[in-house]
Amino acid sequence: MGMLQRLFDLSGQVALITGASRGFGLEFAKLFAEAGAVVVINGRHAETLQTAADVVRRHGAVETAAFDVADIPAGEAAIAAIEKTHGRLDILINNAGMNIRKPLDDYGVDDWRQVIEVDLTAAFALSRAASRGMVRRGYGRIINIGSVLSVKGRASIPAYTAAKHGLLGLTKSCAAELGAAGVTCNAIAPGYFETEINAELLARPDFVKFVNDRTPLRRWGKPEELAGAALFLASPAASYVNGHLLTVDGGMTTTF
Repeated sequence: MGMLQRLFDLSGQVALITGASRGFGLEFAKLFAEAGAVVVINGRHAETLQTAADVVRRHGAVETAAFDVADIPAGEAAIAAIEKTHGRLDILINNAGMNIRKPLDDYGVDDWRQVIEVDLTAAFALSRAASRGMVRRGYGRIINIGSVLSVKGRASIPAYTAAKHGLLGLTKSCAAELGAAGVTCNAIAPGYFETEINAELLARPDFVKFVNDRTPLRRWGKPEELAGAALFLASPAASYVNGHLLTVDGGMTTTF
């Protein structure tokens, strides 16, 4: 194996990717499996997850773990099961997320709690559970999928913006605490991508143009264009990268 292959080789590693039945998570899973990892994909619905697993299996080894990331005991049990089966969990990607779009005055406390629980609290709980084994073994990679809204703000999505800002803070705190044990924690900030979570926005030509006009590449990203960033942060190539926010937004935040 040449140096280039070794830098991005995940052979022998086990990765848990949440929200992996579609979108970013599915693209991560395909690439990680191709890089040699045993990929455990998560989603809420077993049938949908099995369909995704059939896709990932064409690229390499895959298993499924159906649970709601907002159910903290279920997430902890899933990580314990992975540890029992494989003796390790090397990579955790906190990708699962949701959004509720409403004006601030119409935003209910229940709306707020739901988004925060899925987009932030779940990442905290899963990172806490996964880090225990990682610290014990002296190696691990935690990757949080944030957003350009980890550093910017937009109207009518207060909980999502707060959660993504909080996710960046969680990333930095975990990086500071776990780094000495050989565990890195980094985040990725996608810009506007053609994913299911953005279906409502993609259906609005005015908003599509708004994004295009403010993005130097003049287009939305495609989910597969984020996968390489995740592989980099999970791989030996990023062994000295810790506490970093890797922005993948076509240049939007440089001109927004």
